Amino acid sequence: MTEQRRKNMSAISNNSLESSLRQLECHFTWSLLKQDVDLDDLEETINDQTEFLIKSNITNYNLLSYVCHLKNSNEEALRNLQKAEKVVQKNHPDEIARRSLVTWGNYAWIYYHMERYEEAKTYVSKVENSCKKLSSTAQWKIELPEIYAEQGWALLKFGRKYYERAKNCFENALKNEPNNPEFNAGYAITMYRLDYFFCSEGEVLNLSLEPLQRAVELNPNDTFIMALLALKLQDIGRVDEGERYIEEAMQKNPDIPYVLRYASKFYRRNGQLDKALEVLKKALAVTPKSSFLHHQLGLCYRAKLFQLKKSTRYPPRAQVEELIRLSIFHFKTVTDQKTKFFSAYIDLANMYAQEKRYEEAEETFQKASRINILFCDDKQEFYYNYGRFQHFHMKSESEAMRYYIEGLKMEKCSYFFHKCRSALKKLVEQRIQGGLGVAEDFGTLGFIHNLSGEKREAIECYEKAIALCPDNEEYLSALCELRLSISS
Repeated sequence: MTEQRRKNMSAISNNSLESSLRQLECHFTWSLLKQDVDLDDLEETINDQTEFLIKSNITNYNLLSYVCHLKNSNEEALRNLQKAEKVVQKNHPDEIARRSLVTWGNYAWIYYHMERYEEAKTYVSKVENSCKKLSSTAQWKIELPEIYAEQGWALLKFGRKYYERAKNCFENALKNEPNNPEFNAGYAITMYRLDYFFCSEGEVLNLSLEPLQRAVELNPNDTFIMALLALKLQDIGRVDEGERYIEEAMQKNPDIPYVLRYASKFYRRNGQLDKALEVLKKALAVTPKSSFLHHQLGLCYRAKLFQLKKSTRYPPRAQVEELIRLSIFHFKTVTDQKTKFFSAYIDLANMYAQEKRYEEAEETFQKASRINILFCDDKQEFYYNYGRFQHFHMKSESEAMRYYIEGLKMEKCSYFFHKCRSALKKLVEQRIQGGLGVAEDFGTLGFIHNLSGEKREAIECYEKAIALCPDNEEYLSALCELRLSISS
C-alpha cells in the first residue's frame, strides 16, 4: 500500500469518526460556547458545588471535564471523567451503561482532540453498543431523562443565554419522571432565573413559585431550593413566610455557603443589614474567594451608607468614609477575581464616583462596557448609570442625555429602559422649565412621548422643535409620521 493511499484511508476513517462523534449526546455536541462564560469562574463554581451541594457529582465531573478541555487541559479533563466513572460504579452499579453515556461521549471527544483516535473509536463503540442494548430503535441517541437533565444543568451553568434551552431539557426529563426530586430542582432553579432576568420595571414574574414549592415538597432537605423559595416569596410580598423558610434552611444546614449567601440576600433586601453581614462573614470564612459573597458584602456596606445618609442630616465623616472604603474593597475584590461580573463593575464605578475618584470611576465604567457577554438590558444598565455619572459628577447634561438616548434606542422594555426614559424626561423638562430649552430638547421630549405612546404630546413637542429649527429633517420626518398615524 502506498503512503498516499494510507493517508487517504486514514482521512476517510477520521472523517467517519468525526461524523460518529457528532451523533453523541454529550457536552461537545450541546453547543456550549466558551465565549459565553467566564471559564475560571465556572470552574470555581463547579468545584464549590461538588464540595458543598453534592447534587450529582457525575454531572459536575462531566461538566468540569468539558471546562478543562476548553481551557486546553485535556489530561485534567480525563481525570475528571475518571472521577465520574467512579461515582457511577459506586452509586449505580446496576446501571453503569445508562449512567455513563455522557461520560463516554466526552471521553471519545477528548481522545479525538488529543489525536488518540483508536481510544476515541473505542468509546464511540461503547456508546453505540450501549444504546442498542438500552433501546432496540436507537443507534446513537437515546431519550433518557438523565441525559436531558444533565444537559439542562450544563446549559444552566453556561448563563442566561441558555436558560430557555435548559427549561426545555428539564421539561423533557420530567415527562418521564415527574416526581424526580433532582429534575424538579433543576426545573425550579431555571424558572427562578428566567423570572429574575426577563421581568420589566415594576413587574414580578411568578413562573417559578409553583416549581420551587414542588421541589421543596419532593425534597424537604434541599435547603438550596428552600432558600430560593424564600427569596421568591419575598419578591411577591410574602416576607414572613419567606423568612420561615430561610430560618428552616439555616437550621438544617447552618454551614453551607450556598444557603448562607441567599439568606444574607434575603436579610439585606429586608433591611436587616447587620444580620446580613453576620451571615455573609460566616459564609466567607468557608469560601473566602467567593465573588458572589464579596459582591453581597459590598452591597450591604453600600446599603448601610445610604441608610446612614438618609437617617442623619450630618452623618459622621469617618463613618461615611469607612463604609465607602469597605464597599470599594469588596467590589474591587470581585472585579479582580471575576473579570466579566458586569454588575460589580457598575457598583464599583458608582462607589468611586461617590468618593470623587472620577478617573477610576471612568476607567471602571469603560471596563464594564467592554465585557463581551453583555445582553441588551446590561447595556441599558450601563447607559443609565454612565448617564447619571456624566450628569451628576461630570456636570455634563449633554453627555448624560446622549447616553440615556442610547439606552432608549435599544427599545428592549427592561427595568433600565424605563430608568433611562424617566431620567431623560426629568432632565429635559427641567431644562425647558428653566428657560434653557433649545430645539434639541423639544425634539428629545417628542421622542420620549412617542416612545410612551403619547402621540399628541409628541406632535406638540416636535412642532416646537421645528419652530426653533425649521429645516431639521429628523423632526420634520417624525412629525409627518406621527400625523399620519393619528389620521389613519
